[in-house]
Amino acid sequence: MIPQRVSLITIGGWDIAKLRQFYQLLGWEETEFSSDEYAVFKTAGGMLSIWSIEQLGEDVSLPKHESPDYFRGVTLSINVDAAEQVDEVAMLVENAGGKIVKAPENAFWGGRIFLFLDPENNLWEVAHNPGSVFDERGAIIDMKG
Repeated sequence: MIPQRVSLITIGGWDIAKLRQFYQLLGWEETEFSSDEYAVFKTAGGMLSIWSIEQLGEDVSLPKHESPDYFRGVTLSINVDAAEQVDEVAMLVENAGGKIVKAPENAFWGGRIFLFLDPENNLWEVAHNPGSVFDERGAIIDMKG
């Protein structure tokens, strides 16, 4: 059986320094594994890493797009503890250079959400789901409702 967990998400980046700076401006802490060519950020669950799109493509033997200007078909999500945090995070993201693509709004399912793109168009959702249950580290362990 494969363990049911996501331990590490790696984003292939064209400009590692620019992406690193963006996530640092969000207040995210890097691990000691980070280097000039590889950034790893701690999260409540797994970790988020940024690695050169060239090296990542070579490592997996798959072709890459020529620029970050396309939708990858993946949404990364951050769940927050309270509805008002959605709006606070939106301001932080915008100040850090992120692009808001869906302004904070109340969701039909009873929560509050917004969507943003990082500097290389990786899509993120920030949501408050009143039915979310977090562990002591802040990792989401259940969603009710």
